[in-house]
Amino acid sequence: MAEALDNDNDTVMCDSESTMIASHVEDDEGPSRKKRKTGTNEEPSERLEQRLGGILCCAVCLDLPPAAVYQCSNGHLMCAPCFTHLLADARLRDESATCPNCRIEISRTSASRNLAVEKTVSELPIECRHCTHVFPRHSIEHHEEKTCEERVTGCKFASIGCLWRGAARVAGAHEATCERPALSAGEVLDALAVRERCAADQLRVYTQIFDMLSYEKITFNDLQLKPYRTDEFVHKLYYETLRFPSFGHQWLVKAFINNQQRDPTQSAERDISYQLVLKSKCTSEVSVQWVWTRGPLGFARMRPALGAHTFRDEQPPPPARLPLEHALDANQLLAERAIHLRLIMFLTTK
Repeated sequence: MAEALDNDNDTVMCDSESTMIASHVEDDEGPSRKKRKTGTNEEPSERLEQRLGGILCCAVCLDLPPAAVYQCSNGHLMCAPCFTHLLADARLRDESATCPNCRIEISRTSASRNLAVEKTVSELPIECRHCTHVFPRHSIEHHEEKTCEERVTGCKFASIGCLWRGAARVAGAHEATCERPALSAGEVLDALAVRERCAADQLRVYTQIFDMLSYEKITFNDLQLKPYRTDEFVHKLYYETLRFPSFGHQWLVKAFINNQQRDPTQSAERDISYQLVLKSKCTSEVSVQWVWTRGPLGFARMRPALGAHTFRDEQPPPPARLPLEHALDANQLLAERAIHLRLIMFLTTK
């Protein structure tokens, strides 16, 4: 009996010693598996997002691409605006465009879209610039323009002259106390007259173009402006078409980049100006009007704008700015091997 008690005591002592040893081992090795797992789960997810942002950013602007993502043959990423800007700069310098990371040559044909990166970036979170709430990038535009309570909006009575602008969350309170609905009929008519004048100015160009489509002599010319270099010390880039016939005469179009600037590569903002040149000798005046549109092989976004000139003795009109819809479209055109446009001409000589 005594021996049994001694064995039990030894067993208890061994168990307690084992527990103490195990606890010391755990203290030496660090937290338990459960604690480690909990600690890992408590790490902020922003670390992963920040790492992805650093990996997937554009090699030129060092920002996450807003839309399309291009890559060189070595896999370095560039957002679409920076990629286009690199190609345009190379065209202006008469050089080959190269990747800013590895300096390998890049072009429209050698570079490729990276759809996996585009989808990954679209799922990364971004902060709303109005309310600072975080949303996936693919839905941030809709939130900022349509649903954000802090976005700047106007009064629903703006059509009758209310100039209030403020946060969308207080727009209802303003509209409930807006004085515009209480205006007299004469005051409302004055406000509507101003609005109608602005709309008429915008519509006038479309009306003129529509009216000129009834002219007897109209020509459509799909033009290809090819790049050339001047013979000056600074070999500036310019574009020129081949001669094309219209109304019994020969014409060509010249285009210039930042015509008032000696070195267009020193500016990030670029514009394209053009001249319509009459190459035939004429014994009488030739009055024409014209409008530019996107060509069948081009993708330039053009604003409706009319040009007009009366040609006498091969005197070309002064250079006019090409009516591009957005300033970024100039780089888009420069990045291509040639500029494709359609020129619609109307003979107005009586």
